[in-house]
Amino acid sequence: MKLPVRSEHQEQVAVCEWFHLQYPQYRGHLFAIPNGGQRHPAVAGKLKAEGVIAGVSDLFLMVQRPGCSGLWIEMKTKTGRMSEPQKRFQERAKSQGFEALTCYGFEQAREAIEEYLG
Repeated sequence: MKLPVRSEHQEQVAVCEWFHLQYPQYRGHLFAIPNGGQRHPAVAGKLKAEGVIAGVSDLFLMVQRPGCSGLWIEMKTKTGRMSEPQKRFQERAKSQGFEALTCYGFEQAREAIEEYLG
């Protein structure tokens, strides 16, 4: 039986729900960055003026690890692709001591978080 393809939104919701059940001690440490999506031009202009930057990753895990300031996660569907601004953001994050990963679906994100938190 073939499972239905989940949207990026559904994959990210699954990650957040799993994380909050699995790591209650870190409640409030994993959060979304609502940076993308379709918006009315007036709203998009206001957000840009407030500092929204293209390419910022979808999730941030605000937990330090030795040699790492935190974990940025760019969520994609299993067939998703990174944009150039997303690639550049990850490069900037890594240059500042953060881990920055692209996860293609819930399973990859779960594994990345488990590995990061050790």
